[in-house]
Amino acid sequence: MQISLRNLNYVVTTAQMGSVTSAAKNLNVSQPTISAAISQMEAELGVPLFVRHHARGMTLTASGRRLVNEARLLLSHAHNFERSMQSINSSTVGEIMIGSFTTLSTRFMPTLLSGFAQQVPGISVNLEEGNQQEIVEGLLSGRLEFALSYDYALPDEVAKQSLIELPPYVLVAADHPLAMQDSVSLQELATEPFILLDLPHSREYFFNLFLICKIEPRVVYRSHSYELIRGLVGHGHGFTIHNAIPSTTVGYDGSKIAVLPIRETLPPVHVVNLHLRRQPIRPAVQAFANYLREAFLPGGLLHQTQPY
Repeated sequence: MQISLRNLNYVVTTAQMGSVTSAAKNLNVSQPTISAAISQMEAELGVPLFVRHHARGMTLTASGRRLVNEARLLLSHAHNFERSMQSINSSTVGEIMIGSFTTLSTRFMPTLLSGFAQQVPGISVNLEEGNQQEIVEGLLSGRLEFALSYDYALPDEVAKQSLIELPPYVLVAADHPLAMQDSVSLQELATEPFILLDLPHSREYFFNLFLICKIEPRVVYRSHSYELIRGLVGHGHGFTIHNAIPSTTVGYDGSKIAVLPIRETLPPVHVVNLHLRRQPIRPAVQAFANYLREAFLPGGLLHQTQPY
């Protein structure tokens, strides 16, 4: 048995209004249309839905009351579904699935999400953090529609757009002997303990910096946590190298950190936005992409100059 949502709506409205005449007026259809829909529903179900009162309208039977209660829920779901489908191709309302490399998320996403919510309040952003491998897998699986990440190990199916280059900086404790210098050479830190941000592709990038300088780093701690590493640095357990530099020199636990440019000419990381090459970008996702690109332009919301 196939039940028409239109007929269900006619039945529910008649129950609400108490008569076919009032329901027809409310729905802007003819009375015979309402009456025919009710009769069809009763014939399909094999039970009466209404008790007809001469000149006093209609009231629901027990079966009719049960059907109307269920129908209200179904019609509500159908209405929500229709609104959701209409929002898929909207640039101002809807829901989008965004990924972000964990360090970039920590540094930039709070500001981005806050500003975007003010600019386009009708778009809800669902954020998923991860390392490069997790971000790429999310895009390829269709779980993510768009991502903010680095230009590392990208398959052909993933398209990229460059946003900004972030040079490497050395982080040491605020009371470190080199902390007051304007810059530092990695050679000056060659024998000191190194704390590694141990994420896929990130670790290879950092090790390559030491290779360029012909240094073998003495790794004493490895962690996936950006803030744990900063805390260890702040307490003098070693130095680290970061690119997405926070705007504060205070660690999560209150320890003090110094951030120093590196004298050697070393490659930066390239921050990019990512999406599937074969899949058109929905208008709501494009609105976020445009906002993100403008934020990283010179003079934009997130353009990173020399931080300290």
